[in-house]
Amino acid sequence: MKSENTSILIVYTGGTIGMKQNPETGALAPFNFEQIEQEVPELRKFGYTLNAISFNPVIDSSDINPSFWVELAQIISENYDKYDGFVILHGTDTMSFTASALSFMLEGLTKPVVLTGSQLPIGMLRTDGKENLISAIEIAAAYRNGQALIPEVSVFFENRLYRGNRTTKHNSEHFNAFRSNNYPPLAEAGISIKYNYPFIHYPTQEQKLCVHTKLDNSIAVLKLFPGITENVVSAVLNTPGVKAIILETYGSGNAPMQDWFLKRIEDAIGNNIVVFNVTQCKAGGVDMDKYENGLRLKKIGVVSGSDITFEAAVAKLMFLLGKGLHGKTLADELTKSIAGEITLK
Repeated sequence: MKSENTSILIVYTGGTIGMKQNPETGALAPFNFEQIEQEVPELRKFGYTLNAISFNPVIDSSDINPSFWVELAQIISENYDKYDGFVILHGTDTMSFTASALSFMLEGLTKPVVLTGSQLPIGMLRTDGKENLISAIEIAAAYRNGQALIPEVSVFFENRLYRGNRTTKHNSEHFNAFRSNNYPPLAEAGISIKYNYPFIHYPTQEQKLCVHTKLDNSIAVLKLFPGITENVVSAVLNTPGVKAIILETYGSGNAPMQDWFLKRIEDAIGNNIVVFNVTQCKAGGVDMDKYENGLRLKKIGVVSGSDITFEAAVAKLMFLLGKGLHGKTLADELTKSIAGEITLK
């Protein structure tokens, strides 16, 4: 842990965690995060300097979009030299999308950026918000020999810290709302916080933060289901302005083998649209060499998403399109790990 001079910036974007119940009306309203130590007096025991910024107005996580990610990245950039770590309080529904986007946008990150939230408002008696917030701050402040223990974008929820771009929300009711099916936790909080050092990304040389703020959301999603019609497939693939398609396939990357389906996909690729194969399964990944169906997709130029999550696939495409990549160049970059979002074989 760092010294008592440790400074942490808390960024409240919106979401359940920042709500407080009016004792008279029972209505929920955001509380003032500038008075966070009054709301959560346990934080005073850390001895850290805690400052807070709140979005005004706060944003429901269902309304998150790329411009929000840019604003959030700019806040971190503007305050990067002033603070040792950052805690972002965010609604749970799209937290994994935001964590994924930031992991790509904050190139050269050497300080902790920890996203957290809660299933119950922090002002309620049984809230999970206090524990999530306290642990997230402790992790954001954790340093050894001048180096952050978690120098990457992460998500902390219900005693576990995950790489942000490996997470997905899997439960809307339980406190353990998030999972990282294809990558181990970076840390687990019990009596003490135990860090899983071999799986944490540490810079091998001195790096300077480079914040990317150009994102291009010219993408569409084609989720397969038994009985999908040619009209539906055509409508998605021929959407005006689309530069890349996430093809949500079955199992290890399989899709229907009807001639019309393969022809539609092949035509799209021929029109310089990148088709990115991402499995509908929550665990495991795409292996287009495993079955004949996958091999045929590979032969016509469909790009394997490996074990990427859907959330990370969306963010990665927007990030790479924002860099002006397209066609084969884009396809080649999708197969590379930018921020630990896929497992390279």
